Amino acid sequence: MARSWTRLHEHLGAQPGPLTFDMVKRAADDNLAESDDLDWKEMLPQPPRDGRWNELAKDVAAMANTRGGLLIYGVTDKTTIPVGIDPDEVHTQQYAQWIRNHVQPYLPDLTFTTLTSPDGNLSFLVIDIPASPMAPHHVYGTAAKDKDQQAAVVPYRDADHTAWMAEHQIERAYRERFTRAQHAQDETDKLLTHALDGILPDQAEPSAWLVAVARPERPLSRTAPALARESAAVLCETARTRSRRLAGNSLAAGPLTGLEIVRPRPGLRRWVFSTLPLLMGQGRGIYAELHHDGSTVLAVNLSWNAMRGSGRADESAPGILVDADVTGAACRDVLTLAQDLARHLRVDSTLHVTTAIVTAEPTPLTPVVTEHGVFTSIPDEARRPRRIQPVTTQVNPADEDDVLREHAQETFTDLMNQFGFTRLM
Repeated sequence: MARSWTRLHEHLGAQPGPLTFDMVKRAADDNLAESDDLDWKEMLPQPPRDGRWNELAKDVAAMANTRGGLLIYGVTDKTTIPVGIDPDEVHTQQYAQWIRNHVQPYLPDLTFTTLTSPDGNLSFLVIDIPASPMAPHHVYGTAAKDKDQQAAVVPYRDADHTAWMAEHQIERAYRERFTRAQHAQDETDKLLTHALDGILPDQAEPSAWLVAVARPERPLSRTAPALARESAAVLCETARTRSRRLAGNSLAAGPLTGLEIVRPRPGLRRWVFSTLPLLMGQGRGIYAELHHDGSTVLAVNLSWNAMRGSGRADESAPGILVDADVTGAACRDVLTLAQDLARHLRVDSTLHVTTAIVTAEPTPLTPVVTEHGVFTSIPDEARRPRRIQPVTTQVNPADEDDVLREHAQETFTDLMNQFGFTRLM
C-alpha cells in the first residue's frame, strides 16, 4: 500500500496522505535532489535485454533493502525537469512481473500510481516502495556471456545512487531480518501475556478466552496523530457499527457490543476498555486495548452463558465450554477495530494479527453452537482439544469490507477446524 509520509511530504510541508500530481510537480519545480529514498526517472521502465539486469528490479530492491522510497518516472534525474510520461504506455502488471521474476524474496507491498494533471497534458508514474522487513532482497539475472548461469547481487541505496552490498553487509542484513522477526514475535507475546495476566487469575469460574493481538509491521510515521481518549471511544463505536454491518444475518453479539457502556481509561501508552471491574459475576468478560503505536488487543470470555437455551445445565457438558458464535463475532470485531485504529493513526503497513483461545490450565474444550438463533448444542463431530494453536492473519488498513470479512472468516475457520468442524460466522 502507498505510504502516507514520504520525502515529498517532508519537503513540501504537506500533511500525511496520498501523493498527488501537484505534489510531484512542485517538488520537481523546486529541484528536490535525489536521495536514498527518492529517485527521479525520465523514461518508463524498460524490459531487460541481452541478458542484462532488469534495471527496475534493481532499483526497487535497492530501496526495499534500505528504508523504502519513491521511483518517480517523467522527471529528468539531474535537472528535475518534469517531461512527463505517456500514461497509455504504463504497464503495471508487466512491471510487477519483472520484479517478481528478478527479486527474491517476493515484494508484495509495492504501489504503482499514475498521476495526471487536471488538463491531462502531463503525467507521472510513481512506484512507492516500503522498507521491507524481509530484507535483504537479491536481484537475479544472467550475464550476457553466459545466459544459462544465474547470478545474484544485493543492491542498496547509498545517498543518491545504487551500490552493491559486500558480503559482510549481506550477513548483517540477514541478522537484522531475524532480529526484526524475533522482536515482532516478542512484542506480540508480551501483549498476549499482559492481557492474560489481567484476565485469567480473577475468573469467577474456569473459562476459555479468545485473545487477539494486532500489530503494525512497521513503526508509525513520526507525524502520526496522538490517540486521545475521545478518539479511542469513537473508534470503538465506529468499529462496533462496521462489524455489525459485516455480520450480515449473524445474531451473535460481538465483544464490542458489550463495551458500549465502558469508557476508556488510561494505561501505559494505551487506552483500556474493560467490563471486568463491573461484572461482579454477571455478564460476559471483555477487555480491549488501543495502543498509541497502532497495536490492538481484544479479549472475550467464550464460556459465559454458552449453553443458554439448551435445556441443560452448563456443568453437564464435559470440559470448558467455547461459544463458537461468539468466537466468530470476536474474530470480526478485532479485525475491524484494528483496521479502524490503523486508519486513524495513518498506519501505512500491514497489520499482523495473532488470535488464540486459552484457559488458565490445560482442560478439554467443548465447542457449542447456536441453531436458529435460539438453541445451543454441542456438534456431534466436535473434538475436545486441551490446547488450541494460535492462528495468524494479515490485514491491510486499505482493505475493503469484503476482504476484511474474508480474513475474519479465515481466522474463525482455522480456530474451529481444531475442534473438528467448520462453520460460517
